[in-house]
Amino acid sequence: MKKDIHPDYHAITVQMTDGTTYQTRSTWGAEGETLILDIDPSSHPAWTGGPTRLNKEGGRVARFNQRFKGLGMRKKD
Repeated sequence: MKKDIHPDYHAITVQMTDGTTYQTRSTWGAEGETLILDIDPSSHPAWTGGPTRLNKEGGRVARFNQRFKGLGMRKKD
């Protein structure tokens, strides 16, 4: 490896939203600093299955059908 081109890789503490902490190695911050997370797997809806933001008017196809519903094209039954 080339010398003096790689970032400093050191130990930091990561604090989760529930207050738990763990030690890891990172290029973030300086040696011994604490990274406090705003969002983590214990609080983010993508991992917890919590409320999600849905489009009330539907997706692209639903919007297209709503916009052009009166043009005479009918669904076959």
